[in-house]
Amino acid sequence: MNSVEPIRGKNTINKFAQVLRSYSERDYVLFLTGIYLGRRISDILPLKVKDVKDREYVYFRESKKNKEAYLKINKKLKKVFKDYCADMDGEDYLFAPLKGSRDRHITRQQYWNILNRAASQIGYRDKIGCHSLRKTLGHELYSSGVDITMIMLVLNQDDVNYTKRYIGVTADEINNALERLSL
Repeated sequence: MNSVEPIRGKNTINKFAQVLRSYSERDYVLFLTGIYLGRRISDILPLKVKDVKDREYVYFRESKKNKEAYLKINKKLKKVFKDYCADMDGEDYLFAPLKGSRDRHITRQQYWNILNRAASQIGYRDKIGCHSLRKTLGHELYSSGVDITMIMLVLNQDDVNYTKRYIGVTADEINNALERLSL
C-alpha cells in the first residue's frame, strides 16, 4: 500500500467537500465522517444509521488493533448526520451504494476511486487515499495547536514519534514553529 498524505489547509478541505457533495450527499458525509472522527475507512464504512442518528457519541472497535474508541460527535457532524439520516432506517448502512439496497456498504476501493476523481477535478497533486481523511484530522489538530500526545490519543496510536510522521509534520512546519518562538 502506498503512503498517502493528509489534506492540508481548510481551503483545500473545503474544495474536496464541495466536489464530493456535488457527486452525492453520501460521498460528502463519508468525507466529513473520516475527517471529524479520524477512524480508518474499514471502521467507518460498516457504520449503520442507528450508530450515529440522534447520538452524542459513536463507538468503534477498531478492526486493525482491536482497540475501543468512544468518540463525541461534534456539532457540525451531528447536524450533517441528522439531515443525512432523516429518512433512513436504523438498520441501513450509512454509506450504502447510491442505487439499490441499503443492506450493504460501498467498498474501500470505491471510495478511493471517488476521492481520487475529486482530487483530479480540483487539481490536487499530493498522494491521496482513504487514509488521508484520518491523517487530515491529526494534521488539522496539530496545526491548531493541539498537543501531539493528545493527537496520538485521539488517533488511538501508541507512539508520539510515529504520530508525528503519520500526520505529516514536515521540516518546514518544524522550522516555522522554531521561527515563531519568542522567549
